[in-house]
Amino acid sequence: MSDEAMRRSASGQLSRRLFIAGTGSILGAAALGGTASAKSSIADAARIPALVVGSGYGGCVAALRLAEAGVDVHLVELGMAWDTPGTDGKIFANTTKPDYRSFWLRTRTKQPLSNFLGFPLDKDVPRHTGILDAEDFSGITVYQGRGVGGGSLVNGGMAVTPKRENFGAVLPTVNADEMYGVYYPRANTGLGVATIDQNWFETAECYQYARVGRKHAQRSGFPFLFVPDVYDWDYMKKEQAGTVPRSALAGEILYGNNAGKKSLQQTYLPRIKATGRVTISPLHRVTSVTPASGGGYTVVMEQLDTGGTVTATKSVTADKVFFAAGSVGTSKLLVKLKATGALPNLSNEVGKGWGDNGNVMCGRANHMWDATGALQSSIPTAGIDNWAAGGAFAEVAPLPTGIETYASFYLSITKNPHRATFSWNPSANRVDLDWQTAWKQPSIEMAKTIFDKINAKEGTIYRTDLFGTYKIWGDHLTYHPLGGAVLGKATDNYGRLHGYPGLYVIDGALIPGNTSVNPFVTITALAERNIEKIVATDL
Repeated sequence: MSDEAMRRSASGQLSRRLFIAGTGSILGAAALGGTASAKSSIADAARIPALVVGSGYGGCVAALRLAEAGVDVHLVELGMAWDTPGTDGKIFANTTKPDYRSFWLRTRTKQPLSNFLGFPLDKDVPRHTGILDAEDFSGITVYQGRGVGGGSLVNGGMAVTPKRENFGAVLPTVNADEMYGVYYPRANTGLGVATIDQNWFETAECYQYARVGRKHAQRSGFPFLFVPDVYDWDYMKKEQAGTVPRSALAGEILYGNNAGKKSLQQTYLPRIKATGRVTISPLHRVTSVTPASGGGYTVVMEQLDTGGTVTATKSVTADKVFFAAGSVGTSKLLVKLKATGALPNLSNEVGKGWGDNGNVMCGRANHMWDATGALQSSIPTAGIDNWAAGGAFAEVAPLPTGIETYASFYLSITKNPHRATFSWNPSANRVDLDWQTAWKQPSIEMAKTIFDKINAKEGTIYRTDLFGTYKIWGDHLTYHPLGGAVLGKATDNYGRLHGYPGLYVIDGALIPGNTSVNPFVTITALAERNIEKIVATDL
């Protein structure tokens, strides 16, 4: 079907009333093939009804729902399209063999797990607009996905809805009945969320590590929970059986997954393309947004090549602009725009309320009789819940080295109370973040409520070789940046930026620092809620 035919079809089938009342059933329609990467980029001097800045969870939700409502959308993305195989025939690089595809404009990798058995793991790589950005701030490194599909390209896919009793602390101004009755189900449907076959789990070689984690958790009295994910579990079973090329069982996770994972490339983006109303421009970086004299906003952006060099500068006029560049990208851009006078009337709350979702990592050295398996699926599917008593939920994570390690590895999400602020640094011409490494100590103490007890029960110790020399805790990073343009503070209760009609935030920047679980389902559900209101009232 041609783009024009798809446009006519989409316009005829999706009335505004159907959009408001039935987006859940739309998402349940048959999956459409292909990805939504554009072959032509946004034109200089274009007039655009809606510009979406960023193609992660919030950006994809906004682009899809606007297009379904009959609005032409341009979506610009800092990273690449990730639709062309490399010389190895695969789109994404393997975790154990980083190459030019691996990191965003670095000449050496900066992996979250940097050492193993006393040896450093990082390697030199060619400078390239790779898929994983390790962005350094004072006191913390923030890992972010770079490409059409954003963070969905590089996360572990744990698609967890927060417990209802915890939701009031996550988004206090949002109606929980609506979220749990409408928007979480809509997000889970759209993302293709499913849970592992627990009978298969019991015997699968690749989840021996998780079964060991379960045994240790339960013997210390902690609840062990299976959590949903966005992997194709039928494909995973075939990987285990050896009937398809291995992906999760080949350790693919850190730099993308070539087969079974249902990233936004396999879910929202094909539906976006099918509307015929969305143009996607990869390798574009927005640098300025200012009110336009004739209404709307003048948006300046730079086009990059794969070496990070600016090849063109473009200026377009957009009636409405949706900031969806991720918690860090959106926050940095808004702080710069306010401080430099481009958007001086933005709220003073812009840049505030940023948190790391309480992320902290650790490993434990198990006894020889508790082998965790040489073959480990890179897709986690369970966790240890001590949120109510100790303020920690620990993902039982893989350590897919290809050898037996006798180690259990964990990513904890904790109730860390600290919040940082982004601010403009005029002398350095950049945005800084005032996070302090010492602020991770509450996360460590909360994680220890689980792992000190397990170690005492099992007679085991912490691993000290994973994050440096004699260092137990991975307290230098986050995979879950949240906040910086908090809902109900920097924006109204639906993401409209104060002071500038037609400007919106629709990503993780809206969430004040913590979701109690992996955050992308909440980001997606909140975006579904907000865009429905915006379409109904602002268009």
